[in-house]
Amino acid sequence: MPGKKHLLGVSNKEERQYEHIKESAQRSGRYGSRAKEVAARTVLKQHKEKGHSKGH
Repeated sequence: MPGKKHLLGVSNKEERQYEHIKESAQRSGRYGSRAKEVAARTVLKQHKEKGHSKGH
């Protein structure tokens, strides 16, 4: 959805990564109804590992 941020405090690139992971998981049926959660946790984990704090 253009203009709608799903994850607060992440860059546009990380937002695109979230969408890609979520859509891939939904297509494969890998995580069932948890696809959004898994995508969000993955992106936020990578965001934190890069030394960014949530919200920056």
